[in-house]
Amino acid sequence: MASKELFTLDPGTRALLHDLGISAARVLRRAQLPAGLFAHGAVTMTPEEYYRFWEALDAEAADRDLAVRIGRALSAEAFNPPIFAALCSADLRTAAERIATFKPLIGPVNLDITSDRTGLTVTVHWPQGPPPPALLVTAELAFWVALARIGTRREVNPTRVAMRRAPKPSAETTSYFGTQIREGQADAVTFSAEDASLPFLTEDESMWDFFAPELRRRLSEVEAFTTTADRVRAALHERLPAGESSINTMAAQLMLSPRTLQRQLQAEGTSYQAVLSDTREKLARRYLADRSLPTPQVAYLLAYDDTNSFYRAFRRWTGLTPEAARNGTDLTTT
Repeated sequence: MASKELFTLDPGTRALLHDLGISAARVLRRAQLPAGLFAHGAVTMTPEEYYRFWEALDAEAADRDLAVRIGRALSAEAFNPPIFAALCSADLRTAAERIATFKPLIGPVNLDITSDRTGLTVTVHWPQGPPPPALLVTAELAFWVALARIGTRREVNPTRVAMRRAPKPSAETTSYFGTQIREGQADAVTFSAEDASLPFLTEDESMWDFFAPELRRRLSEVEAFTTTADRVRAALHERLPAGESSINTMAAQLMLSPRTLQRQLQAEGTSYQAVLSDTREKLARRYLADRSLPTPQVAYLLAYDDTNSFYRAFRRWTGLTPEAARNGTDLTTT
């Protein structure tokens, strides 16, 4: 799970690049990112890494109207869960409010939603530091147009589109938005009050009721994961059942070198081995509380090479064997 300072690169990005006729491998290579980046589902990135990806995408495509192509290529199937859930909303205004709430699941971007009789304005606030690539900003604004059109099945055009670093005018981009992108004090898109209230034909409140609890749970987790140690724990929860526990594997998952990962953990007063051991102990207690799981299976889920290694580790943590702990100890104690 990503922290508040991380972007999530959705695995659907790979399909989107394919639809755009752009080589994902070439983009990753140009961005100096791991070739197998899309192999393990969603990947978290620092803003610098995420921006580098978008800059590489822009350079690889060499198309000044790429953001428009991205907007036109978007579909309900390509959206990640928070966005798909927003399509269940009654209208664009409601969808914008929901997306603003759950935007941290996608990245450290804050959305200000202003809605009144004059219209609906979505303003995007990026993380502090280097400015985001122009392609990323334009694609973000194009996304809102795509969302409005997919939801209403109508050719909705915003009344105003502004960027702090507006690109040179393009007939294709102006045609897509229905208005020219202008210089502004913030990156924002405005829709008329009438268009913001158009009913979404994709509305499905029962589906929203299904999505919302899980989204809220994930949001609380995101807000809790603020340190490198927390990021490592989250990665271990995902990778240990696959038999992977090495620092090299976890560093690759977090888009860091093993040396950088260890240095960041040391700055937090811990080490990779300490986080690994603590995570395994907590998971061991949880697994052993489920008496349907035999001890060898617990050892497997914790990525131990053999059951004896797990026995030695558990005795080191608790002074007990797993069986003794199951028979006489509160395994929820940490």
